Amino acid sequence: MYTGQFIADWLLARPGQEPEQRGGAIAWQDGRFTSLLPAVQDGRELIALPGLCNAHDHARAVRSSTLGAFDRPLESWLMYLGVVPGVDAYLAAASSLARSALRGAGRVMVHYTRIQGLVPLVEEATQVARAARDVGVRVGFAVAMRDRQNVAYVDDATMLASLPAALRAQLEPRFGKAPASPASQLALVDEIATACHGPGFNVQYGPTGVQWCSDALLRAIARASAANGRQVHMHLLETRYQREWADAHFPQGIVHYLRDIGLLSPRLTLAHCTWARPDELALIAEAGARISVNTGSNLGIRSGIAPVQAMQAAGCRIAMGLDGLALDEDDDALRELRLLHHLHKGWGYDTTLSHADAWRIASEEGRYAVSGIETDAALSPGARADLLVLDGRTLMDDRLFDDVPVLDYVLARATAGHIHRVIVEGRTLVHEGRVLGVDYPALMQELTARLRAALPGDTAWRTTVRALDGELARHYSHCC
Repeated sequence: MYTGQFIADWLLARPGQEPEQRGGAIAWQDGRFTSLLPAVQDGRELIALPGLCNAHDHARAVRSSTLGAFDRPLESWLMYLGVVPGVDAYLAAASSLARSALRGAGRVMVHYTRIQGLVPLVEEATQVARAARDVGVRVGFAVAMRDRQNVAYVDDATMLASLPAALRAQLEPRFGKAPASPASQLALVDEIATACHGPGFNVQYGPTGVQWCSDALLRAIARASAANGRQVHMHLLETRYQREWADAHFPQGIVHYLRDIGLLSPRLTLAHCTWARPDELALIAEAGARISVNTGSNLGIRSGIAPVQAMQAAGCRIAMGLDGLALDEDDDALRELRLLHHLHKGWGYDTTLSHADAWRIASEEGRYAVSGIETDAALSPGARADLLVLDGRTLMDDRLFDDVPVLDYVLARATAGHIHRVIVEGRTLVHEGRVLGVDYPALMQELTARLRAALPGDTAWRTTVRALDGELARHYSHCC
């Protein structure tokens, strides 16, 4: 465990809730803050705030515009994720997690839906866990679980039969296999947890979404989670096509269904809920489940704008996710926070999302989704020593008035380029633009080289996906 101290010119112990402190010394021991004391400003103009969390992500090796997936709706976009071959799992995870740390998130939820497949999944998960340890980020690792509807929101046989014969022939080998049973999927999660679960790597159940999981699988996950206390992380109501499918298949309401089978609980985090309705949000709030909103991702893949104001009104616990698709595809957690705040703060003189609300969403609420931590994320004695330090000299280079709150500058203009340090449980992960635990530029260079070397022998799926894209557009224009 890590012990140390830091002197900042500004301490924002609870951003938006308490006044900023001019000059302060922060000390920690064994990964927890021990004291916050007044100190003389040392002139470096550093700003210390509670650390940020990314409450929904996938640790993908490649950003989606590189795959030709820019501006595609989710239903087509998902297919493009397979147009590059699998690569070394450690290399892929370390590259992605290092970028997350470099851009401000010290805790990252990894819903592991893109399996590299070069080694058995248990071994692959241990490689991801090693990458997390080397980078220093704390990771929630949700093992992806699914057993139906691989092509569209209809059973595979029906969807495949509707496609041109040549395209169907390309898809059947990939999607025609029988899925693993609920019991075997649960056993796999147990095996991965035995190999990897521990401080800093929180193994969870990861049903991909109701439309992709059978009733039997979801009920089995609910029973197992209730019995062993393991957390659950899943997508819900991300797109309007999922909304239409849910309404057709769950006339009683899809969230009512989750409640009735025992899956809706404080252990559950729901990614997106972009198309959730007020009555559904009330059920989620009543159950104590969390929602991870993914603002940039929802815009990028044409899913919509989450009803954050309605979530707030219902009393939902809201966290911030980046989903591997922040506004500029750069994993900048500070810019994502600003985007979320601007979209949902209210219009005119009506404030529906305060500065304090925005920071709590980006910092505190994600800690449970990722790490199972319920405690306060403030800079206070006894709290985990998660710290984001910004360079106030460049952030506030035009500062004129001492009474303008520092948090105004942070929410108005801070980006990853202003980060001086990222500290998680006392360990410095990032210092002055460099990830300390791994060589991020070298990782990216090696990852790109391996992918380019593998591409000439693996182009068929890319052609298939392009053909499937048009068929999916026609399918969804007439369904759900």
